[in-house]
Amino acid sequence: MREVAILGAGMTRFGELWDRSFREIGIEAGFQALVDAKLSSGDLGALYMGNMASGSLIDQEHIAPLILDYAGLAGHHLEAVRIEGGGASGALALHQGYLAVASGAHDFVVVGGAEKLTDVADTEANRIINSTADHEWEEVFGATLPALWAMMARRHMHDYGTTREALASVAVQAHEMGAKNPNAHYRNRLTLDQVLRATPVAEPLGMLDCAPLSDGAAAVVLGPLERARKFTDTPIRIVASQVACDTMALHHRRDLTTIDSTVVAAKRAFAQARRAPEDVGVAEVHDGFTISALLALEDLGFVPKGQSGPAFAAGQFALGQKLTVNPSGGLKAQGCPFGAVGVAQAVEVVRQLRGEAKERQAPATNLGLLHDVGGTGATSVVHLLERVN
Repeated sequence: MREVAILGAGMTRFGELWDRSFREIGIEAGFQALVDAKLSSGDLGALYMGNMASGSLIDQEHIAPLILDYAGLAGHHLEAVRIEGGGASGALALHQGYLAVASGAHDFVVVGGAEKLTDVADTEANRIINSTADHEWEEVFGATLPALWAMMARRHMHDYGTTREALASVAVQAHEMGAKNPNAHYRNRLTLDQVLRATPVAEPLGMLDCAPLSDGAAAVVLGPLERARKFTDTPIRIVASQVACDTMALHHRRDLTTIDSTVVAAKRAFAQARRAPEDVGVAEVHDGFTISALLALEDLGFVPKGQSGPAFAAGQFALGQKLTVNPSGGLKAQGCPFGAVGVAQAVEVVRQLRGEAKERQAPATNLGLLHDVGGTGATSVVHLLERVN
């Protein structure tokens, strides 16, 4: 297996992009990544596209060749594949791109992720994202995605004494970071009181505990590390790429406060990279709901079980700390276009490792982590990225 590097990265603004089409934002992100990598379209061997629900959202299936077509690349006859895994679609696309280059199947590939969640009414968009849970055993009985995460939050509060204020601190930090990110859906800061007083969604989660429905696209270009210096002075090596799955329905899980797919994917990733959680200096973790960030920090091995709430509330993962979590603003503030999330996490960590994040730049580090989940954790994807000096 060859070592794989990220050579270029690009993304659109996230938000309510009603004046822009799916194909337009997908092409923009891809071209940004190609320009950043100093590659031409003729160098590419494949496109891997993360997307959750284009058929339901924009009445368009078969989207990977669509993007190639409207980018003017149809005549190159590239391999173009759409990958779906709920909210982890983009992260799974990155995994597939990594495997394609590592195996030698292709030298250079584009990995993209895109979603247009605001082209339908909020009720319809929520119905679609609820389908990432188990329809037969959860959704059909009225258990929405927020309600399922709320059950996990309530159990964590019961078992470990996690407070509502600790949950709210996740949203406060996310918006503090998002205020420094020009591509973020939300760039407004929040106070703890605003989060605590927000309209209830599913007890104990309120409106400001939940990531927004967003439009947006992100892309990275991958290539063999041995050739990376020809294209960039700061190649970022993918030192681990791991996927693990678990049950769809919560009632089949052994523990509502642990996402076993994340635990397993993280252990495999750290073993593959021969690294440990304490080596990571910057991490983009799934925070579609405030509780999901707290669970992620525990399941990834950054804090002992039950200690993420106090640690987060104490500012242990803020900008300037030994481990900076979600400097992009995360799903909560940067935005949550499901198919783009996992790739956008890679874009942010690449910029962090290069030292290009400006106002939201974390302390210098050589190792970053990406973590994304589909549904309530039926799929987890963990990547470790390292700056090559």
